[in-house]
Amino acid sequence: MRDFFLQTSWWIPFYGLIGGILTLPWSIGAIRRTGPRPAAYFNLLMTVLAFAHGWVLFNSTWNQEPQEIIIHWLQTADLDLSLALDISSVSVGAMELITGLSLLAQVFALGYMEKDWALARFFALMGFFEAAMSGLAISNSLFLTYALLEILTLSTYLLVGFWYAQPLVVTAARDAFLTKRVGDILLLMGVVALATMSGSLNFPDLYEWAETAHLSPAAANLLGLALIAGPIGKCAQFPLHLWLDEAMEGPNPASILRNSVVVACGAYVLIKLQPILVLSPAAQTALVVLGTMTAIGACLVAIAQIDIKRALSHSTSAYLGLVFIAVGLQWTGFALLLLFAHAIAKALLFMSIGSVILTTNNQNLTEMGGLWSRMPATTTAFIVGSAGLVGLLPLGGFWALRQGVDVFWVSHPWVVAVVLSVNFLTAINLTRVFRLVFLGKPQPKTRRAPEVPWPMAVPMVSMIVITLLAPLMMLHLSLLPDWAYLNPAAVALLILSGLGGVIVGSSLYLERAWSRSILSPVRFVQDLLSYDFYVDRLYRLTVVFAVERFSKITAWVDRYVVDGAVNLVGISAIFSGESLKYNVSGQSQFYVLTILIGVSVLVVLMMGYVQ
Repeated sequence: MRDFFLQTSWWIPFYGLIGGILTLPWSIGAIRRTGPRPAAYFNLLMTVLAFAHGWVLFNSTWNQEPQEIIIHWLQTADLDLSLALDISSVSVGAMELITGLSLLAQVFALGYMEKDWALARFFALMGFFEAAMSGLAISNSLFLTYALLEILTLSTYLLVGFWYAQPLVVTAARDAFLTKRVGDILLLMGVVALATMSGSLNFPDLYEWAETAHLSPAAANLLGLALIAGPIGKCAQFPLHLWLDEAMEGPNPASILRNSVVVACGAYVLIKLQPILVLSPAAQTALVVLGTMTAIGACLVAIAQIDIKRALSHSTSAYLGLVFIAVGLQWTGFALLLLFAHAIAKALLFMSIGSVILTTNNQNLTEMGGLWSRMPATTTAFIVGSAGLVGLLPLGGFWALRQGVDVFWVSHPWVVAVVLSVNFLTAINLTRVFRLVFLGKPQPKTRRAPEVPWPMAVPMVSMIVITLLAPLMMLHLSLLPDWAYLNPAAVALLILSGLGGVIVGSSLYLERAWSRSILSPVRFVQDLLSYDFYVDRLYRLTVVFAVERFSKITAWVDRYVVDGAVNLVGISAIFSGESLKYNVSGQSQFYVLTILIGVSVLVVLMMGYVQ
């Protein structure tokens, strides 16, 4: 039986794909009489099967040696494109986390999007979303990984642009797609170069090649920078970070997955590339620098946001910045543990704010307040999710950040400062959001807000339980340290940074009447952070302006130079033909003379070329 589940492990990504295909008759309107809900049920059924299959497979692979399944897709001459799958407790566990969160997000979507006319299309896209992420988790081939990343990019574009009748949504979907394409194109260059150098794209072969490879410093650095470009875009890291903020225009159930496991897929690919990145010091330095900039900058930007979804999406970029630092410093264990804790807590937080958005029809923090007594389950979900994200005992976020503080305590003390700063600033932001949404006097848009219906409450309460049990899961997976080896100073600093953030966030003066301060220095800092350090405007003045001008120049050259030369040849042919027809006498000797003259001219030209 164990061998059967191992050999059929490649079925699991196809469950989501089949679910998405089964919903197509409702998505395209071929079936209207039943309404769109049967499509959602089909997709839910396939996700349940994927989760059940993955659970059995995870139990079969626990404490077992990793196994590899290779499917030879294309073999010709020296080219061998294989689809390799890694069946291990880590990869299957990651896939199980994806299918589990996808299942809860889809149940949540039944209530959140109950009255949406395109419910079937949404569930079809969620099926493709789940299939791509599940495949990425068990992929052991860079070729297959790149293909699945492209599917993930397309799914993100379609889900962000789900409500395509709104101009802002269309703009957000376009920006998300194009921003990711920048990283994907550079990653494709790295994949092609790596295939040429190593002769294989399977990760085990690449690891063996990396151990003995001798590349010039320039080639190694260019290769490494190309390989990390894709994960930089997928994980919304500076300078390709603006898309995640705009992607919040999409439906909230998709944001649950996007901010928990979708961005984690990019970091997961980066972790698998880490043995190859050792060849490139420039790439490792870039990971550390960009991760640090994003971690601190995103935390500061989040504090100045008044949109509830954007306030949380920036913290996603910040935590992924810590993952980039860990990979750049070759501490992938801390990176994996942080991804696990962050995914669970962030999924719960987005379920909580999704409930708030649905009942209030509002995302503006300055127009909320007093919801704690009207939405107790949602309030509890936000509190538990926040505690699970920051370094507060005894939930998962604390144990993940504690490991980061421990591993960098002696070797890189400045990283400890970055981790503590992220924890402190995140605690400030979450406390600020909690006060604006749940505390204070009820506002006009929150005065009559009810608790959410059961399709949303059940997955949200389930995530509360999962978040509370996250430390026990870590203990069962042998991810928690022995109490004898705990660093008391590190633990104390981590707890104090979290508590300090809560205290500062509780003491901040929050004015609901207006969002900008009347004091010029404060207003300048507030605008600087709320507009994301004006990076968007900087891009418009530099990159967008340069691309626009270059496009106009190339369009002019194409129209008047290239097309003009072609038109000149055409006009010359027409003119010569028109001129020649007036010299036609109808006598054969005239035609022979014309042919002789033409042949003579060609012979003279050829003789001159030979000489």
